[in-house]
Amino acid sequence: MTAELPPNSQAPRAFSLSIGQLTFGSFLLVLAVIIITSTASVVAIRHIDATFAELQRLQSVGDIAEDIDRRMNELRLAARDFVTEPGSQSAQVAEAAQSLSEVLKKTRIVLAPEQQEMIDGVTQRLTTYRSGIERISALLTSRAELAAGLPPLRDAFDKAVAASTDPALVTALTQAESRIATALVAQNMSAAEQAAEGMRAIAIADPSLRAAVDNYAETISAISVREGQIADIDREVLGEEGRLIQRVTELLRELSARRGHVLSRDFARTLAEAKWQSIVLGTAGVLIGLFAALLVVRRTVRPLAKIAGSIRKVAGGEKNAFIPGADLDNEIGDIARAAEVFRQTLVDADTAREAALRALAEQRLAEESYRKLFEASLEGIYVTTPAGTLLNANPALARMMGYATPQDLMNGIDDIASNVYVDPAARAVYQELMHRDGMVRDYEYQVRSRDGTVLWLSDSATTVRGDDSEVLRYEGTVRDITDQKRAEDAIAEGRRMLQMVIDTVPAVINVKDRELRYVLMNRYMAGIFGVEPQDAIGKTTAELMSRYGAAKTDDNDRRVLSARRELGFYEDEYEDSAGNMRQWLVNKLPILDGQGDIENIVSVALDIGERKRSEQEMRKAKDSAEAALRNLRETQASLIEAEKLAALGRLVAGVAHEVNNPVGISLTVASALERKTANFAGQVERGDLRRSSLNEFLDTARDASSQLVANLNRAAELIQSFKQVAADRNYSDQRTFDLGDLTEQVVMSLRPGLRKHNLTLNVDCEPNLVMNSYPGPYGQVLTNLFLNSVAHAFPDGKAGEVDIKVRALGNDNVEVIFADNGCGMSLDVRRRAFDPFFTTRRDQGGTGLGLHIVYSIVTTRLGGRLALDSAPGNGTRIQIILPRIAPLEQAAE
Repeated sequence: MTAELPPNSQAPRAFSLSIGQLTFGSFLLVLAVIIITSTASVVAIRHIDATFAELQRLQSVGDIAEDIDRRMNELRLAARDFVTEPGSQSAQVAEAAQSLSEVLKKTRIVLAPEQQEMIDGVTQRLTTYRSGIERISALLTSRAELAAGLPPLRDAFDKAVAASTDPALVTALTQAESRIATALVAQNMSAAEQAAEGMRAIAIADPSLRAAVDNYAETISAISVREGQIADIDREVLGEEGRLIQRVTELLRELSARRGHVLSRDFARTLAEAKWQSIVLGTAGVLIGLFAALLVVRRTVRPLAKIAGSIRKVAGGEKNAFIPGADLDNEIGDIARAAEVFRQTLVDADTAREAALRALAEQRLAEESYRKLFEASLEGIYVTTPAGTLLNANPALARMMGYATPQDLMNGIDDIASNVYVDPAARAVYQELMHRDGMVRDYEYQVRSRDGTVLWLSDSATTVRGDDSEVLRYEGTVRDITDQKRAEDAIAEGRRMLQMVIDTVPAVINVKDRELRYVLMNRYMAGIFGVEPQDAIGKTTAELMSRYGAAKTDDNDRRVLSARRELGFYEDEYEDSAGNMRQWLVNKLPILDGQGDIENIVSVALDIGERKRSEQEMRKAKDSAEAALRNLRETQASLIEAEKLAALGRLVAGVAHEVNNPVGISLTVASALERKTANFAGQVERGDLRRSSLNEFLDTARDASSQLVANLNRAAELIQSFKQVAADRNYSDQRTFDLGDLTEQVVMSLRPGLRKHNLTLNVDCEPNLVMNSYPGPYGQVLTNLFLNSVAHAFPDGKAGEVDIKVRALGNDNVEVIFADNGCGMSLDVRRRAFDPFFTTRRDQGGTGLGLHIVYSIVTTRLGGRLALDSAPGNGTRIQIILPRIAPLEQAAE
């Protein structure tokens, strides 16, 4: 069966030069031109290279000169430092000189003969320079030795001067020594030498002082001479030789510069010749290239253009268009035959286009489904560029970020890294993962929403690349895990707080699982048993602490598992890491899960060893304290009774003194009246009584009678008041009385002691303050307060005032204010004022019971309360509030 030819089939192929042959021939022509040009260029380049090498050598000479100059400067600076501050700089001078010498040796090898002579000159100068350094070093050593011997000589000088008895000579030597010290501090050695010579010129008769002065002055002069020699060598050798070496390096640079100018002109001439040579050969190459190009165009480009025109017709719809050149037996023929295949393919493509349209409709349906899924997704979906520009987003992401629509989100965020990420470094890590792996899965980071709220997001994304593998965009989904993160943070914080709390509790705390393996251990327990908390996790007690009684504690844990309840506190003993047996108060309790099953076992143990030891000591101490308390109470009762008797004695003495005044006056008046009466009786018996004598006697009798009545009444009142107070003190039964009258009676008994103490007692009582209470204890309170003020508030007989104010306080209470303007109390004294046996006058016989008795009577017998207000220098104020009717329950006095 014979095959049919296609419609455009041609005759057998005709021979023609191939594109490769045409291209190769053209390449040969161009290559010939290039070879000729290259040969000429090589010749020119060799000359240029030689010239450039010479220039480089000259440049290296200049660099060598700069290096020599730099190292010489280093040597000069090291020498200067060595001269000014000798010491560690000597090593720097030697190092700089050695470095310069090595540079000179290396430089001489690479230089021309005329330049080598300059280097030899530098070497000679360097030798002289180093010799000068050695001389200076010797002088510095000598100066240092002299300076080291100077302090002993100065001490000897100071001792000799101090021993001198000539004030003028001592003054002259001291002034000269001061000038030397000032010159040494200012480092002015010439001035120091002049001062030393002046010191030596002073006439001194004492041989020892003369020797001390001469030794000290000669040492100063010797140091000054060394300084001058060092300065001369520094100026004449180091300075001059350094300048000569620098001059040699300048001549070396000038020689290199002159040689460089010559080579530069030669280099420029060679470049000009090479330029024109390149222009001529280049023009010839261009002409030959144009000829080769015309040949290639004629034989290849034109046929290809015809084939391209036919291909455009086929693409435009002319399926039967003629494809020329299919008969050629070269690459053009191959292209024409391929175009024919293309034409046939287009015919077949029309058939496939209808199938593609159907597939396109199906694709659009799939895109619509994707769009609905994109918009209805509960997770945020985004598309961004690698730079961070948001290209697309779904409504869920917009709502998540606080925007109404995805378009608002894209308009409101121009750069994700700066506008969204809380930490820009998180974006950099995200991009690094995308670049390395092409994807991220559940990458967590923080973002800031539109209203500033910080959110935690979990991101899963992939990289979309183009045909050239360039990253086009990132596509991904995000989930809002803010609540999850908050819960995790809360759990972590709770765990941290729990661990911190149990680590600070001074008790053994641990948690085990159902397998009796540790899941938690506090540091207190770890320290007791010599383990680390992290090492205990996942291990049993037998694995960690077998020597401490693991079986016993495991049995108790199993009891908790079987009983499903706590064991309650029980005492137990365990050995610690130091081998000491310790007593513990232990409790174990279960932790249940949501289904009521035991999840963990918590153990708590308190160290009660100290308590056990304390219990025995406390029992012994209790017996001793009870016995001491009984003795103390008996002693306190005795002292209180003694204090009461002493106060009553002082009261009786005061009243006796007060009563003695009116009685004494009455006795004196009665005696005078008795003498007047005897005289009057004598006059009557003698019969020489006159009216004037009778009137005088009557006036005297009248005045005497009046004084006797007044003073005896005063004595009767005092005695009556004392009897009432004494009766009240001894009468402990409750009765009704007027508080104002009682206060006046007590104050009357206290007034006799005021004058000898230079005190003023002021009383202000409201009338008709009727009370049903105990007058005796109330009088005892006022007496003790007054005596306490006299003894403590006014030391050294200082004058002062004591005020007593009594007034009603509501319907059921009265207020008594006892105040003085004395020295007051400090804070410590005020706090302990009512304590028994506390006194600031124990060395003067004080018992410390006065205010304690007041406090006891007011708070127990009288049923009241009191407050103390005092400060140093501001006096003391005591407020007493008493009920009008005393309580029925009475404490024994």
